[in-house]
Amino acid sequence: MSGLDKRMSAAEIVGQLESGMTLGIGGWGPRRKPMALVREILRSDLTDLTIISYGGPDVGMLCAAGKVKKLVFAFVSLDAIPLEPWFRKAREAGQIKILELDEGMFQWGLKAAAFQLPFLPTRVGLGTDLVELGGLKTVQSPYEDGEVMVAMPALKLDAALIHVHRCDHRGNVQALGPDTYYDEWFAKAADKAFVSCEELVPAMEDAYPEDAQANIFERCFVTGVTEAKGGAHPTSMPPAYGWDMGWFKSYTGAAKDPGDWASVQAQMVGASEEDYLASVGGIDAVGALPLPIF
Repeated sequence: MSGLDKRMSAAEIVGQLESGMTLGIGGWGPRRKPMALVREILRSDLTDLTIISYGGPDVGMLCAAGKVKKLVFAFVSLDAIPLEPWFRKAREAGQIKILELDEGMFQWGLKAAAFQLPFLPTRVGLGTDLVELGGLKTVQSPYEDGEVMVAMPALKLDAALIHVHRCDHRGNVQALGPDTYYDEWFAKAADKAFVSCEELVPAMEDAYPEDAQANIFERCFVTGVTEAKGGAHPTSMPPAYGWDMGWFKSYTGAAKDPGDWASVQAQMVGASEEDYLASVGGIDAVGALPLPIF
């Protein structure tokens, strides 16, 4: 791989990760999650991870598999299924350390890391238990107002995992749809950002110039890219495909007590990504999943 050619396999991406790292996972609940890369982690021997995520099944599966030492989150939800069941089991059992944040505090922590600042001041969180429970500190404005605000610490990432619609070999990305939200801040808060995509194109400026505005972060922040068609499944990837509610119901049902992850991991993860996609009907079936309406 040259400096201008950032193409890697999913296994090569996970091979650059180490146990004990702090990983940020892009996406939002059950939307746009880099699930192909998450599944590759689940097939690896990585452990003791600190996961920072607006959580969905990425968090639940990693917790269920015992990969997570600490979780930093604003929520962990499957949207239509409000509380992610495998995350709930891990938290209720005291299996993970946690830092629970308001969504705004979470965003501010990523931005502080992106700006290479130790913290950013915010009013978000004042008057709540999040400050005390999270061990957060306050800071007073040095100006005449003297306002006291929460000093939200930087959420610095060793690596970020993000799934987008298109990449080229240099790391240019295009993320379509109405809810790309904070993926750019995951990329910029990380020492390394790895991007999976639905389509790997030769040169973005030649392939889809009409979607240039969908390049949500610069290629200088991208360390590696890999093509992973259907790589967000079972989460949605608007406008390409919706979430797989049948899969979510099966996944949720498997978490009911006693909820033995070891007995369902092969089904939920697969021996390889090819095996996994075949088990859910193949890429055509994924592409036919209807988009949810909010």
